Amino acid sequence: MNAHPVVSNSEWIRARKELLAKEKEFSRAREALAETRRALPWERVEKTYVFDGPDGQETLAELFAGRSQLVVYHFMFGPDAEAGCKSCSFWADNFERSVLHLAHNDVTMIAISRGALPKLEAYKKRLGWTFKWVSSGRTDFNFDYGVSFEPNDKDALYNYAPRKYGSTELPGISVFYKDGAGAVFHTYSAFARGIDMMNATHQYLDLVPRGRNENGNIMAWVRRNDEYDAAR
Repeated sequence: MNAHPVVSNSEWIRARKELLAKEKEFSRAREALAETRRALPWERVEKTYVFDGPDGQETLAELFAGRSQLVVYHFMFGPDAEAGCKSCSFWADNFERSVLHLAHNDVTMIAISRGALPKLEAYKKRLGWTFKWVSSGRTDFNFDYGVSFEPNDKDALYNYAPRKYGSTELPGISVFYKDGAGAVFHTYSAFARGIDMMNATHQYLDLVPRGRNENGNIMAWVRRNDEYDAAR
């Protein structure tokens, strides 16, 4: 960092404007990609899934809570775990305050995990979250949507390719739409680096001189929000 170039204001403005042109080009490409994403064909959800949640047992259609669009964060918290994944907890801190705003634009956002509801509720309380979190532990939902795997399943796919990770639980985001007749459709899913854009903290870190400060070990610095050293 000490060897970084230092220039005059006029030189800095010139360099910044050159980068701005590239940023604008990227923004236009991102907007076009978002349109292509929304234009994907849908698949109808034929299977009935029943989840355990704070409001009792609910089907996937009921999780929409009266809205037409549903975003699911697939939170890594398996049946045998005693705490949620620290990286998923980092993501949850980032979408916690988005839930209210999304609800006012016809979008319900929730988290779904295979862990038992009492464990999810206790962990949610510990970390101070308010979003709805339901358990899919008695269904095939996580397996069907590509985020949970049997330990010895060597043919399992993650992010639409052979799974590279040994974990039986991995993160993702899935989107669903419910039409006026009550039919539910799966419209989109993203996994691995595909969900990176949904983490606002990462986007801020990309602006600062040290970036994400990962030193080759992705998110090694991340802690649950009650585990950071207060001195930092």
